[in-house]
Amino acid sequence: MSTIEPPAGSGPATTAVARGSAPLPDIEIRNLARAEEMVDAVEVFKRVWGSPTELVRLEMMMAISHSGGYVSAAFDTGGDEGDTILGASIAILAHYRGEHALHSHVTGILPGVQHSGLGRAMKLHQAAWAAERGIDWIVWTFDPLVRRNAWFNIAVLGVEVHGYLQSFYGEMTDAINAGDESDRLLVAWHVPSAGSGATRDGAGADDAELVPTPEDIVELRQTHPAEVARWRRATRDALAGALDDGRPVVGFTRAGEYVIGDS
Repeated sequence: MSTIEPPAGSGPATTAVARGSAPLPDIEIRNLARAEEMVDAVEVFKRVWGSPTELVRLEMMMAISHSGGYVSAAFDTGGDEGDTILGASIAILAHYRGEHALHSHVTGILPGVQHSGLGRAMKLHQAAWAAERGIDWIVWTFDPLVRRNAWFNIAVLGVEVHGYLQSFYGEMTDAINAGDESDRLLVAWHVPSAGSGATRDGAGADDAELVPTPEDIVELRQTHPAEVARWRRATRDALAGALDDGRPVVGFTRAGEYVIGDS
């Protein structure tokens, strides 16, 4: 698969990803502009979410890209048989707090390269794309019970938690979320400072209010659904209550706890 050339004015098509401590292959992150380039991205989302049908249809991806939105994919370019897709990401043009924004709808990374640094590289590519276009915010949602996502978003990327959205997607049927309520935290990344290295890992949180999370909510859904419901109610009450009272989430600990600050 060849490197994609973007439409005029759409910014660079590729970003090389430096190797970190994990053994990343030779990777490029590219913006996608043609339907035939998006077929593999559709399959990535199906595999990551364990869905027999398209999580995001190709037609929708094409519409987002054609209307100026963000559609990208990460490729291993070091193979003998051509490039291999490793992950994909979609973000929709939006407004947030009266400013231009991207709503980052979905990012999926195949299991073989998760925890390799690719996720951070893809978010930084998205932030660079947004900055080139004068976009002020990137916003997205995630399940507050998924500990690894909370750590990545809050402690690694340093995003701000701006809201608790109860049953945001209604009933979900994919293999990861089925049988649970679709509560989500709304997080925001201010583009000018995105990737600046400001992390919020909860260090020095001994005297703060801490909200714990289960070690692996995805596995718990399969084995103890009643326990999932208990975690959901307790976390919802604690996080939504704190945010409603003006007490922000100021970090996330390595032990899997949200750190609540003072109002």
